[in-house]
Amino acid sequence: MYLSPYLFTALSIIIAIFLVSFTYKGWYIIGIQALIILAIFTLLDILLLYRFKNGIVGERITTEKFSNGDQNWVKIDIENHYNFTIYIEIIDELPFQFQLRNTIFYQDLKPGEQKTLQYHLRPVTRGEYNFGIINVFARSPLRLVSRRYQLGKSLTVKVYPSYLQMRKYELLAISDRLTEAGIKKIRRIGHNLEFEQIKEYVRGDDVRTINWKSTARHNKLMVNHYQDEKSQQVFIIIDKGRVMQQPFAEMTLLDYAINAGLVVANIATLKQDKAGLITFSNQINTMLGASRANSQMHSIVESLYSQKTDFKESNFEKLYIRVKKQITHRSLLILYTNFESFSGLMRQMPYLRRLAFHHLLLVVFFENTELKSLIEKNAHDTEEIYMQTIAEKFAFEKRQIVKELNRYGIHALLTTPQNLTVDSINKYLEFKSRGLI
Repeated sequence: MYLSPYLFTALSIIIAIFLVSFTYKGWYIIGIQALIILAIFTLLDILLLYRFKNGIVGERITTEKFSNGDQNWVKIDIENHYNFTIYIEIIDELPFQFQLRNTIFYQDLKPGEQKTLQYHLRPVTRGEYNFGIINVFARSPLRLVSRRYQLGKSLTVKVYPSYLQMRKYELLAISDRLTEAGIKKIRRIGHNLEFEQIKEYVRGDDVRTINWKSTARHNKLMVNHYQDEKSQQVFIIIDKGRVMQQPFAEMTLLDYAINAGLVVANIATLKQDKAGLITFSNQINTMLGASRANSQMHSIVESLYSQKTDFKESNFEKLYIRVKKQITHRSLLILYTNFESFSGLMRQMPYLRRLAFHHLLLVVFFENTELKSLIEKNAHDTEEIYMQTIAEKFAFEKRQIVKELNRYGIHALLTTPQNLTVDSINKYLEFKSRGLI
């Protein structure tokens, strides 16, 4: 049982009456009467709240797992079993990772009424999140005391890489609506693809694929439709070293890479290619062979869920040795890493060139958006001019890294964390359309 602010307010008024009674004796009787009335109403309030064993019932409803970096819903069902309107305060015990202390809901429930409250949580790290109980403080119309109910039960939810983002792009790909998410519709170059069918011409089709015999027969434009070559190997390679621990919008670059890599792997399987996974830092941590089996995406999700980092320097030499030994067919390697300086690239360039000699290598690294904001900001003094000059130097080195990679026939993608997924898919589809894999 908890005493409400209304009770303390009433007691404060009664105390004031007793203080006044030192000057005006007649007020003493008024104070006594008010105190007795308050005591009676308080006892009546207690009786109203505690005469039902389960006056308030409820539970927490949520998904078995959360999607990292996305808004995940949580629902609380509350039902009033009292025969009068009840006023409640709901405090849900959230996992400590969210660092939220203001998830409080205020509701009033009529007799027998049930309500569902919904809110959203955005996790920014993978792992296990432990929910506590639901604390409900109920007050009767008298509002003098509160009764505490502890509803629901403790719950552990695992936060996986962004499977919501993966499903979103999967649905768009199945319905051929990827352009709605910013994926470019890339014209196929050449006809080294497999013939699939003859279909009616729609705007955007290559006019060189018009089938004139079929056009004359149907009295409308018909085109040959080609499908991409299938069963190509696509490996998602994720660097887990210290360079991937930089934060952006509360998430690390590593988590952005994991989310994007999961989406690209899923798109690759939808395109009938084989998806594989490699993660590494100073050692090779995960090596999943390329496959398009139904269980492959589940294996990739489970592998990415458990990825941790030890903040050590990434060993590209060991990566090259493992790839050379275990990936014997020419494959598309999408390497998610980060180079902050030109010298950092040059230390790893010999191994990148060897990888690119045997495979189609795409190096994906990140643009520093904070530096970009600093460069675009108007400088007002010498110190800010100096800071902008240094920032421009680092931004210039990023552009030089792209040119240096291209000079050795290595494809490079410099992108921001928020555009990483879309840009990665665009590159993969570009390689498919050009017949590079």
